[in-house]
Amino acid sequence: MATATPAYERVKVFSAAIRIFHWLRALSIVILTATGFYISWPYLVGADSTDVLVQGWIRYAHLICGFILCAVTLIRAYLYFFSKSDIERRSFQDVKNYRSWIIQLKSYFWIGGLEHKGVYGPLQYVTYLAVTLMALFMCITGLTLYANVYHQGMGGALWAPAAWVTEAFGGLAWIRILHHYVTWAFIIFLVIHIYMAVWMGIRFKHNAVDAIVSGYDYHPKHSD
Repeated sequence: MATATPAYERVKVFSAAIRIFHWLRALSIVILTATGFYISWPYLVGADSTDVLVQGWIRYAHLICGFILCAVTLIRAYLYFFSKSDIERRSFQDVKNYRSWIIQLKSYFWIGGLEHKGVYGPLQYVTYLAVTLMALFMCITGLTLYANVYHQGMGGALWAPAAWVTEAFGGLAWIRILHHYVTWAFIIFLVIHIYMAVWMGIRFKHNAVDAIVSGYDYHPKHSD
């Protein structure tokens, strides 16, 4: 009796490093968003004792996660260009191909399948590139605000470039406002990103959330 062959094959798409840094970046962004909103509007009532510095601890968590985001942004950029696996770099081929854009957009309307050279479709690739640029912007503006508060150590070392950035953006007030606006852009992206990751798993049975957890995806087998 002939046995049925599985409809899907297991494919390694994300290395351990990419998965770890993805979740580190996600966690740091969530904490940065929560602590950032509190720093801008401290709504908790502090304890009577001066030994409990609520705003100080929240600011400390914001700084730690900010430095984590800076490190992860740099490391992910390095992995994109120099990782042994080129599955992310191959995705750029679809960005240059207008047919790949049509295929992906049609798939969102339940027309046809989903095919791409790398791990991302063209719209995903452009979106993730925009998110990376937003993260870079947040790192630059965040370090500029840091250098204007802490004048010793790393803050002192960053003072000269921070002064240039401050002047280029027209002062600290504009840097704070833009820092706040891009935070909202991250929030909007996060909601859409989670929705689309779940939707993709339901629609295509692959490219789902479990790929960034286990590192493996399940692609439909094509008969020879």
